[in-house]
Amino acid sequence: MSGDGNLNRVLVSVDGSEESMKALRWALNNLKLRSPTSDSTDDPSFIIFHVQSPPSIATGLNPGAIPFGGPSDIEVPAFTAAIEAHQERITRAVLDHALGICSQFNLGQSQVRTHVVVGDPKEKICEAVQDLHADVLVMGSRAFGPIKRMFLGSVSNYCAHHAPCPVIIIKENDSVNKIN
Repeated sequence: MSGDGNLNRVLVSVDGSEESMKALRWALNNLKLRSPTSDSTDDPSFIIFHVQSPPSIATGLNPGAIPFGGPSDIEVPAFTAAIEAHQERITRAVLDHALGICSQFNLGQSQVRTHVVVGDPKEKICEAVQDLHADVLVMGSRAFGPIKRMFLGSVSNYCAHHAPCPVIIIKENDSVNKIN
């Protein structure tokens, strides 16, 4: 990759879906980082960003009251620890896949960073764009139908309206080939 671009930080949001990996490939094919300067303390980089769901959301469970009068707000540490360990394995697999894609583009080690947070993807992605001073956000779109989108919301749509930088959304049927 030549250093003839003008971007200092490109944040690419990945969630393990093929759409997010297509977005990563698109970014690596089409966006060029600024050449590092000798007086800079932070090299230009692609930031591979992943948001883990909190354990309570990951399980889809909010245990109700225990039948026959048991306490209603007990947290089971072993259950929570197992979910957190599972989340960590998922995150490691997502990042390994993304870094494998990056390795195909002959990027230097300082040109790719990973960043993981826990929370709501919509909010955390927009916060990261601001906190990490991203010049552009690249993400995939899962193309949910109108019913699913109504209940789940669209992360890419939310980010397009709330992120404080340009947002490039790679749709399901977009080609990952280089733009001429």
